[in-house]
Amino acid sequence: MLAEAAMLNVERGAQIVDINMGCPAKKVCNKAAGSALLRDEALVETILNRVVSSVDVPVTLKIRTGWDMDQRNGLTIAGIAEQAGIQALAVHGRTRACGYRGSAEYDTIARIKRAISIPVFANGDIDSPQKAKQVLESTGVDAVMIGRAAQGRPWIFREIEHYLNNGELLPAPKAEEVEAILIEHLQALYGFYGDYLGVRIARKHVGWYLAGVSRDKDSNSHFGDFRKLFNSLDTAEQQLPAINKFFSSLQYDSKAA
Repeated sequence: MLAEAAMLNVERGAQIVDINMGCPAKKVCNKAAGSALLRDEALVETILNRVVSSVDVPVTLKIRTGWDMDQRNGLTIAGIAEQAGIQALAVHGRTRACGYRGSAEYDTIARIKRAISIPVFANGDIDSPQKAKQVLESTGVDAVMIGRAAQGRPWIFREIEHYLNNGELLPAPKAEEVEAILIEHLQALYGFYGDYLGVRIARKHVGWYLAGVSRDKDSNSHFGDFRKLFNSLDTAEQQLPAINKFFSSLQYDSKAA
């Protein structure tokens, strides 16, 4: 099934096939998918061999360090992946049982990097330029992968790149830039998902973006009131002007202060 899916996507223009064996969601794992596959090493080997041999584009893989603390077989899975012809491996530094709790196991990621020759990407808790540099240096990996930290903060990638290249932290984006990026993002959501679903998906993204606009108590209260209002809006024609009005009020408050 996965080999067939890979071929169908390559026929439609996919340049890389990435297999996700890292998802910890119950609804995924209950179907023997995502990180549940880590419990069956023979099946992992079969899947990887079939997918790699079925397409002529690079196949990559994402895993966790194992199913739980008693089954931390990420190192074994990494070896299977390399032998199967996987071109790069991303490792989230937690077991499936950990979910997103606790700290990422960067020492395990480092051991995996030392054990195989293909590129390894570290993932988990990398939420700042300083943390990205620390993880790169401590694990020896080839790259870092950003997940939750990019929610509502897509500029984290340029911040990390600048810090790694220059050793300097970029200033936080101004409210005007955040507004422009958010509006562009919302329009892309509407265009891709359509009016009904796009509007509803937009709500969580707006929450992530605006949570970082200001940290003071008064602004947090203002944000909370606005979020309740925004979550009640049912059309793009209502959402976009509401965002403009929210940012205009921020600018007014700033000038008044």
